[in-house]
Amino acid sequence: MMGKGVASIVAMAVAEPRTAEHQPLSYHVKQALERYFADLNGHTPSELYDLVMSEVERPLLEEVMRRTRGNISKAAQHLGLNRATLRKKLERHGIAN
Repeated sequence: MMGKGVASIVAMAVAEPRTAEHQPLSYHVKQALERYFADLNGHTPSELYDLVMSEVERPLLEEVMRRTRGNISKAAQHLGLNRATLRKKLERHGIAN
């Protein structure tokens, strides 16, 4: 059973509408994709999966590397990657480590 404090926090979270800055990452990705498709103005997208993955992967890598102060081992652990894979991704994106 939840403690009284936890139950009240959950109740408040459910009752209060979320502002855009307090939405999950998926909300922001969806918003960006909606804008992208609107900007296409009816044109057919090409290689959309690769585009989205590269647009998300680079800032993810940059932020994790910043937060781990460039520590490859810690960053790989946070990302659930092995160090060699992380190094390849950093190299592919031109991110110095």
